[in-house]
Amino acid sequence: MEKRLPTIKEIAKQLNISISTVSRALHNHPNIGLRTKMRVQQLAKDLEYEPNQNAVLFQQGKTHIIGVILPELSEAFFSSAISGIEDAAQKMNYTVLLGQSHDDIEKEKNLLDTFRKHRVDGLLISISKNSIKYDHFEALQRYNIPMVFFDRIPKIPNIHYVACNMVNGTVEAINFLFKKGHRIIGMINGPEKLPASKERLEGYIQAMTKSRLKYDPNLVVNCDLTKTGVCSATQKLLTGKRRPTAIVAFNDYVALDAVQQARNMKFKINQDICFVSYANLPISNYTAYPPLASVEQFPYQQGQKATETLIELLQKKSNEPSENNNGTYYKIILESQLMIHDSK
Repeated sequence: MEKRLPTIKEIAKQLNISISTVSRALHNHPNIGLRTKMRVQQLAKDLEYEPNQNAVLFQQGKTHIIGVILPELSEAFFSSAISGIEDAAQKMNYTVLLGQSHDDIEKEKNLLDTFRKHRVDGLLISISKNSIKYDHFEALQRYNIPMVFFDRIPKIPNIHYVACNMVNGTVEAINFLFKKGHRIIGMINGPEKLPASKERLEGYIQAMTKSRLKYDPNLVVNCDLTKTGVCSATQKLLTGKRRPTAIVAFNDYVALDAVQQARNMKFKINQDICFVSYANLPISNYTAYPPLASVEQFPYQQGQKATETLIELLQKKSNEPSENNNGTYYKIILESQLMIHDSK
């Protein structure tokens, strides 16, 4: 039979004192005499009494739980980000509650509502690729639950976020291909309305213009990032009037699917067509045709920094009654880095 945990009510009954006196004695309240404190604390020790942490946190108005919403934990990028989040949270005695949207806008909304009802102290969010309206995030702001976005950032004014500079990363990638002699460079981009897709396109146009190469919109194909969508985008680029000799892929997974499609079309990889991508995932090291280079987005550091920022906001929220941290919003941008895999 499972042993029933003792309560302060039982301690009070055995000592014939009030429950409030027991509670104050256990917390070393100055109004409680030393003898009473010693009797209460000794009996609590004998009974192996442990305070109900949920009740304590409820009284404090805190749960010490951080909610995290991300698209796919199966992606190496987000699993690395979670490691950074958990490591930073653990140092500050916070627990992480995780939810995956699977890039489904309705699941994202449901997770927000679930975390709110579970009274999480704050939220870390990387939005779904299908999130084009942000009413659900804006609606949450009235509950005074701090949010920090990371990697995939919604276009909402007055938010806290941590991201990587994808514009500069794309410029580096295009310059790398240009130096290798490529003049017709295509891009397989993500959904057109996804902010991350817009950043990649901005960098692409900047780099092409700087290199005095004409920007051709037909060389940029947007897709839904599924394998079917990537294969269709690859085929469109490789059968177009201006066939590229190099393609910038939205991420390493997209690059791997694009390589497979190109091979199915009888193109020789790194001869007829080559690829660069984003994320610099470890999986690329175990493939026969990894991208020539990949833009490192530092997912661990993004997760870690986002968590530190959120906890700082929570601490300020507790210590300072000012709204929205006096109108100051954290906008932290990490510089990306092009990691070259091809040494030729």
